[in-house]
Order: sequence, then structure tokens, then C-alpha cells
Amino acid sequence: MTRRAVARTLVYLSLTAASAVVLLPLGVVLLTSLKSEKEMAAAGGALALPDDPLDLHNYAAAFQDGRMLSAFGNTAVILLFSVGGTVVIGSMTAYAIDRFTFRFRKLVVALFLVAALVPGVTTQVATFQIVNSFGMFDSLWAPVVLYMGTDIVSIYIFLQFVRSIPISLDEAARLDGANAFTVYRKIVFPLLKPAIATVVIVKGITVYNDFYIPFLYMPSQHLGVISTSLFRFKGPYAAHWETISAGAVLVILPTLIVFLALQKYIYNGFMRGATR
Repeated sequence: MTRRAVARTLVYLSLTAASAVVLLPLGVVLLTSLKSEKEMAAAGGALALPDDPLDLHNYAAAFQDGRMLSAFGNTAVILLFSVGGTVVIGSMTAYAIDRFTFRFRKLVVALFLVAALVPGVTTQVATFQIVNSFGMFDSLWAPVVLYMGTDIVSIYIFLQFVRSIPISLDEAARLDGANAFTVYRKIVFPLLKPAIATVVIVKGITVYNDFYIPFLYMPSQHLGVISTSLFRFKGPYAAHWETISAGAVLVILPTLIVFLALQKYIYNGFMRGATR
């Protein structure tokens, strides 16, 4: 009983410490977003309470000066095409790898894994030249194409689920005259709903939070996304941290709501894909 009590106490202490590590920065950001510029200049500490907790001036400034409305619109367009393309390309690739026998099949899978191990920064010069040669630089299509073509994790998730679908379903459809694409569209793809939900959430959060690709490939002010819109408040000599924090809260809220509402699909998708 003593060992169990000690073990349980250690578990709760570790969970409390982990929660503090995660929630403390969020608390600092929230408190900072409610402070004025004078309060930020005062030596009150990061966890000092604001004088007026109901003052939302920083949120209005972040939304207007940071052009958050257009940023949310651009982000929604990129999310729609990139996540949709990832689902289609990833599921088709997984279906082809699992169901078809072709030469260099194992080599193709190995090349996918090798490509995932190569740091993206090392290939950015060549990638930039390719994107520019296709005329996609400084447009919304540049991040869309890059996001759709660099996701081995989605292919792996879909591959685990495709392997769990009995081949007898394919054979029965083939006897009825269905071709490979019809089998994929009418049988395999509808059975991939848990995997699709997992990929949509994981990929969507990754695209939503990415700063590097939009900042590099969309330098125009009117093409900003939510991750680059906060960069407008960073000047050469100082930064408006209270406004940046308010913008960060506005950026965090959509992902937090989506995650809390759909978190069971993330866990179920990973667990079912790993156990089958």
C-alpha cells in the first residue's frame, strides 16, 4: 500500500509539473495581452495582473493593424486545398503501395522514408528555384503545393488503415466489373474515415501553425497568413508584445476549440492504426 501511494503521488506530481510547464506560458501570454504599454514597461513581472482585465484594446489593434481578417481568409484557402490534397494523394499512395505489385515497390517506400529524414532547410534553395520557375512564387499556390507533397506521416497513417481492409472486398468488386479506381473510390476510401479525420486534424494544425513557408514564399503584405500577421508588430528597435500576445491569443483560440472538440478522433485514429 505504501509503494502504491508513493507511486500514485509521483504520478500526480509529474502530471502537475507537466501541466504547469504547458499552461504557464499560455497564462503569461493571456496576461500580457490584457496589459497596456505602460504596464509592460513597469517592473511588475510577467505574471503580474493587469490593472483593467476587461480592456480589449490590444485585441482590436491586433485584429485591425495585423489584418487578421484577410490572414484568416488566406489561411482558410491554404488549409482547404492543402489538407484536401493531402487526403487524396496520401490515401491513393497508400492504396497503390498496399494493393498493387510493381517493380521497386520496396524501394519506393524506402525513398519516402529517406525523404522524410532529410531536413527541409537543406533543400530550400532547389525548392525555391522550382517554385519560382513554375510561377507560383508570391502566390497562395506555393505553400499549397509544398504542403501537399511533403507528408510521409499521412501516407503512413493511411497505409496502416488500408492494410486492415480485407482484400476480399476488392476481389468481390472486381468480379462485379469494377476497376481499380472504382474500388478505391467506392470501397476503400469510405472505410478510411477514422484515418481521414486524424490526417485532417494533424495536417491542419501543422499548416495552421507554420511560419517558415508562408514567410518565404508569400512576401506580399496582402498574402499574409495568421502566422506571419503577428510579425508585423515586430519593428527594428522594439516589439509591441502586448499586441503580439493579443494576436497570439486570437490565433490559438481556433486550434484550441477544434482540438478540444475532435481530440477523440486523433487518439482513436492513431491507436486503431497502430493496433491493426
